[in-house]
Amino acid sequence: MLLEDHAGDVLRKARLGREVSLERVAAAARMRPGQLARFEERGEPSDVMDFDAVSKLLNLDGDKLRRIAEGWLPAAHELSRWQWLRKIESDSGEMAVNCFLLWDRSSREAALFDTGWEAVPIMDLLEQFQLALKHIFITHSHHDHVAALGKLRKQAPDAAVHSNSFHAPKSQKLKKGECFSVGELNIAWRETSGHAVDGVTYIVDAFSGEAPPVAVVGDAVFAGSIGGALNHFELALQRVREEILTLPESALICPGHGPVTTVGEQRDCNPFFPGLVESSGAVKSS
Repeated sequence: MLLEDHAGDVLRKARLGREVSLERVAAAARMRPGQLARFEERGEPSDVMDFDAVSKLLNLDGDKLRRIAEGWLPAAHELSRWQWLRKIESDSGEMAVNCFLLWDRSSREAALFDTGWEAVPIMDLLEQFQLALKHIFITHSHHDHVAALGKLRKQAPDAAVHSNSFHAPKSQKLKKGECFSVGELNIAWRETSGHAVDGVTYIVDAFSGEAPPVAVVGDAVFAGSIGGALNHFELALQRVREEILTLPESALICPGHGPVTTVGEQRDCNPFFPGLVESSGAVKSS
């Protein structure tokens, strides 16, 4: 699967988030503004770009940005290790979005994280594995992540909906410190606003410890990038750094767009987080 953001997208998000003009970045890159604009649009490798100077100006990691421009992709993560997890991709024709279904193998109770565009592939999986949908967890209320919620609620009326949206009914609003159990699976949540005011990340652990934890992050972070956050750029970076990248290296990151990745990969390869080193299982700035 291709990355959600190519190197040009990464640079543009950093430039706009830090409110730096195209002309200033072009000067640092030793490129003409038109050349830089084309790079932002296409993300193609550029022999003339000074990645280190641009990254210093925008507080990115130059080596990581260069690797993405040269075609970096996350490793292919075999989800069979998480036997109770399925990724579902739906496409409106203009935008593809991920949602994730997990379940307890004994009780057959299931939880869905976001809905994507269509209810049909979700209902098909529920039928295929003979699952009862008990929970629907929303990472944030942007339309592509909740488009099928109405249809799903009609087809699975007993499923409880959980959201951090200010507009959610009181019965659906997440409470601080609240955790949920789906059989042998434990689900906690952390606030990861920035891309969205109501953004949350759900952390899923199997009590048996049979697989590393799973972080369903919505659009807080992608493989090699982050979700757009023009008005809350620094907050978005802070939340990812503190709430997601402090998880174990082996934790699986399930983003709302693009391929799955791991915490370790994003510490090593995400240009938005320079200078991260691991020390006693924690992440700190070097």
